[in-house]
Amino acid sequence: MSAPRLRATPLPGIGVQYDLETREHRHLSVVAHRDGSRTVNMYRADDPDSCAHSLRLTSSEAGSLIDALKPSHHSPSLLYTTDLGLVAERIEVAATSRWNGRVLGDMRMRTETGASVVAVLRRAEAIPSPAPDFRLAGGDTLIVVGTREGVDAAAAILGRE
Repeated sequence: MSAPRLRATPLPGIGVQYDLETREHRHLSVVAHRDGSRTVNMYRADDPDSCAHSLRLTSSEAGSLIDALKPSHHSPSLLYTTDLGLVAERIEVAATSRWNGRVLGDMRMRTETGASVVAVLRRAEAIPSPAPDFRLAGGDTLIVVGTREGVDAAAAILGRE
């Protein structure tokens, strides 16, 4: 299946309109306004030139939607995703976490979730491949790799909502 074609049309004084036809032959457009806001338009199936729904988003709302549609695009915690379904994400250990001061092996993260801690970032230092006896500290950032579900389960173990 070929990639969908995105057509860009400059709108002088407004911004740029991006048009897309889906594989179901639905016409969608996004107007990227000069102020950073976006307008998402969906057109009628029986008349692809007639707008059925229009939604105006602020710049930050558009950014959140981008994260939801393609997490690797902007999400500050998501580091990488592949066609294999693996992600690497940064998960911080809060100072108030029950894991603060405990060793990594106590979590049983890989056993419980299938996700692995591949590195710990502590202040300006990176500790690659931490051993099970590595002692965690509040403020540490764990680099966790696994499936989306596994990484979410690891975040739950660490107490991040």
